[in-house]
Amino acid sequence: MSISIESKNKIIGEYRTHDSDTGSPEVQVAILTEKIRHLTEHLKLHKKDHASRRGLLQMVGKRSSLLKYVRNKDWPRYQQLIQRLGIRR
Repeated sequence: MSISIESKNKIIGEYRTHDSDTGSPEVQVAILTEKIRHLTEHLKLHKKDHASRRGLLQMVGKRSSLLKYVRNKDWPRYQQLIQRLGIRR
């Protein structure tokens, strides 16, 4: 139930801050957002999959922590990130 390698590489290419960047907060948030969207679609079909629901809640918490970090470090970067991802804040 994870995202494919091709889509992960595409996300890294879009959100990286420099050529060798694979782990900046922007990249991590973008990958988590894609995983959350994928898992949300899965849970719409499989309503009783509580193990996956727990994993989804953990991912949402992790994304929230990373977004708080970016927000506290650089407000314009945070604004740009949530706008590009289309997440509400």
